[in-house]
Amino acid sequence: MDSLRPQTFYNLMLVNKRTGQGVFGQPNGSFSIFVSTGDTVFVSVKDYVAQIEIVIPDSNCQFRKRILLEPKPRDLREIKVKPLRSLEEIREEREALAMRETRIVTGIEVMQSPITALYQAFSRKERNKVWIAEQEYKDDQRRIVKELLQLYVSYDIISLNEDEFDDFIFFLNVSDEFLKTASDMELITFIKDKFEHFKDLPEK
Repeated sequence: MDSLRPQTFYNLMLVNKRTGQGVFGQPNGSFSIFVSTGDTVFVSVKDYVAQIEIVIPDSNCQFRKRILLEPKPRDLREIKVKPLRSLEEIREEREALAMRETRIVTGIEVMQSPITALYQAFSRKERNKVWIAEQEYKDDQRRIVKELLQLYVSYDIISLNEDEFDDFIFFLNVSDEFLKTASDMELITFIKDKFEHFKDLPEK
């Protein structure tokens, strides 16, 4: 029996290794099987570690035993619970938002280092560096906007489900300058107004 999951043994199976014969047990965990002295019996239940029993009969030619099965260990996916950050914390990150610097030769430096300038202009590696930095910057923008939206949802300023965040962030199209310099009230007003328009969009 399992005190946490009563009547759970619908797939209780017993197999006599010598004969290869298998029988099902009862949902309440009871069972019976014909065996001979010295037979090996496998007791198997889904989600439990299989048990092996060697038959040793008593004076009545029976083998009675209560068998304890251990639940199989389960690997659970790690879940990280992060608290929502405050408006002040998000504001500080908004103001510090900046693209990672990639060394680009410009202006008078081009005259001083023409080979470097040509390399940067035609090198795929250098162009990739700039592209990666731009994508990281956009990801930071999107993450900050999403954190703001999650905070607004928790305060019942707007109502979005998890599947709508990406669509609404795309619809918002917040400029990086506005995101960095706007006050909390300006952002709330802007986002709340945009949300009203977002709700009126026809279903895709």
